[in-house]
Amino acid sequence: MASLLIRGGRVVSPEDGLDGAMDVLLEGVVVRQIAPRIEARADEVLDAHGQIVAPGFIDLHCHLREPGLPAQAGLPSEAGGELSETLETGLRAAVAGGFTAVCAMPNTQPVNDCAEATAAMTAKARRLGLARLFPIAAVTIGSQGEALTHSRALVAAGAIAFSDDGRPVRTAGLMHMALDRARALGVPIIDHCEDLALSSGGVLDDGPVARRLGVKGIPAKSEEVCLARDLELAEATGGHFHAAHLSTAGSIALMRDAKRRGVNATCEVMPHHFTLTDDAVLRYGTNAKMNPPLRSARDLAALLAGIADGTVDAIATDHAPHALTLKAKPLAEAPFGVTGFETALALALTQLVRPGIISLPRLVSLMSVNPARIIHQALGRLQVGSPADITVFDPNLDWTFRASDSRSKSRNSPFDGWEFKGAVTATIVGGRVVYQRS
Repeated sequence: MASLLIRGGRVVSPEDGLDGAMDVLLEGVVVRQIAPRIEARADEVLDAHGQIVAPGFIDLHCHLREPGLPAQAGLPSEAGGELSETLETGLRAAVAGGFTAVCAMPNTQPVNDCAEATAAMTAKARRLGLARLFPIAAVTIGSQGEALTHSRALVAAGAIAFSDDGRPVRTAGLMHMALDRARALGVPIIDHCEDLALSSGGVLDDGPVARRLGVKGIPAKSEEVCLARDLELAEATGGHFHAAHLSTAGSIALMRDAKRRGVNATCEVMPHHFTLTDDAVLRYGTNAKMNPPLRSARDLAALLAGIADGTVDAIATDHAPHALTLKAKPLAEAPFGVTGFETALALALTQLVRPGIISLPRLVSLMSVNPARIIHQALGRLQVGSPADITVFDPNLDWTFRASDSRSKSRNSPFDGWEFKGAVTATIVGGRVVYQRS
């Protein structure tokens, strides 16, 4: 049984009350020992002095584009298919960003709406041996908003949640039924909160930048109206509702109030939303176009406050790769989305930890502990017997993100050329080093 000794790092595992200099011994696929000094021999030693040793990061929201068959009637052609990403390139980018597990949204081509598709994805990911893959299956067949998928069979095949991401669950009736089923199965329903009647044809936030560029805006209310509906239904059913990529001050207020009432609801925010405002589109063009869009400075401040006070449960990436040919289209025609795996930690350290908005242990909770809890997986901890999934990072390492060097197949990032302090140095999955910074 292979062993790995991680020597001298600052072990930060909030769920286990750990925050201090310690050694960590891994044997096989589990953690065998955590102590100030471990004298046992190991097959491999990883020097982590001056670095953080944390339970592996889990991304609740990403798009891996495989399968990516040619667009079919009714399916989202903007996905770009495997021209933009594959499981292998996406998972290589994920481990380079410190993610030991990722949750893949179902808006592939064809949509992941059946047990066979879910099982095929997880089987291929296991063969690749990079990050763990947790598929999110579609709420409705084909994500068309007409009939619910066979949720029990999908969970048995490995689905850990349900979402029609890329579009909201179409009606309140479907959402009510989905939450009822999810409660019985012990999984969350994740919704992309958007009232399509309010946002149809929208390109950017409904504000001065959209007006300046002459494109239709996406109002904050399109997100908030749908979120309010979902929170009411979660309260009525008791089902676990998880709000994807919240972006507005009003959404944070709605989520905060729902939690005070005891609603079974959680939410995530994205690094691009707590870093950039809609002004970024003037500088970065289509690489700053995403849905929900970048919002105002007021909205950004509300997201930071929600992260600080515990309203926000998780930081996810919404990693949405698009081939250059797609993002090179005019602003109104280019697809929504940016890559996110390899910049998430650096942005969180820069925007949240270094300014003192949150502590380092709180960051680990947002990127590891809470995501594991939301998807009901026995991860997010460093204790004897726990899975040996670990992220090691140097919070003081200076580096520059170059999109051209990305492990992803796509380069659509507004952060190309940004200088950061703080980077992943090693990612360990099941006791194996699957990424090490050279």
